[in-house]
Amino acid sequence: MIDRYGLRLAAIVRVLPLLELKHLPLVPDYVAGLMDLHGASVPVIDLARLAGLAPAAAQFDTRIVVVDYRAPDGSEHALGLMASRVRGIADIKPEQLGHAGVASAPFLGQVASDTEGMLQLVELEHLLTAEVRALLFQHGSRT
Repeated sequence: MIDRYGLRLAAIVRVLPLLELKHLPLVPDYVAGLMDLHGASVPVIDLARLAGLAPAAAQFDTRIVVVDYRAPDGSEHALGLMASRVRGIADIKPEQLGHAGVASAPFLGQVASDTEGMLQLVELEHLLTAEVRALLFQHGSRT
């Protein structure tokens, strides 16, 4: 069984094929690098690495999901999330969501079950620590 994670549709800006990324020195290993999105530098997080798994493999179906990331100070930034595969959109009703029962990572939220197994929500507001935000974003700017 494959671990499945989901994002709230309202946060997703676009889904892109894997692009060439510029390596960033002295950042945590889950920061995959920077991508150029229409002239803007957008940091990309490898979700697999962040979750403690092996890095997302650079394969044909590897995608970068660009999301609107809102920092705790209210500033908004474009952020790329590298995913091994994007399976599409699922309509999950609020009553289908339940607590995971474990607190393994602050950015992993509620879970839902369907015929394909469990799906766990990624809570963007808890994705980056203050230290990582300071490395990736200039204070108060929209990237």
